[in-house]
Amino acid sequence: MDKKTEAFYIRLKEELQTTSTWPSVYLYKFIVPTDTQKIQAVENAFDNLGAVIKTQQSKNGNFTSISVNVVMESPDAVIAKYLEVSTVEGIISL
Repeated sequence: MDKKTEAFYIRLKEELQTTSTWPSVYLYKFIVPTDTQKIQAVENAFDNLGAVIKTQQSKNGNFTSISVNVVMESPDAVIAKYLEVSTVEGIISL
């Protein structure tokens, strides 16, 4: 992980610690190239967590937005999921 990415996650963790009580509901938003395997990889990362997942294709169908609403145990758990899905090629975390 480069220093810029590391700094982002440190700042995110601090923000989450001060703005929420844990466990807490967290909303993840991702954009991935429209590809069944990539969408499935993101969905699989949240399997067995009771997540509510919504997907929507872009107007031209090239990209799919994925919203995941899920109860997470801690800021560390939130960041761990971001890191887990970051391996999906072409994913953008919002």
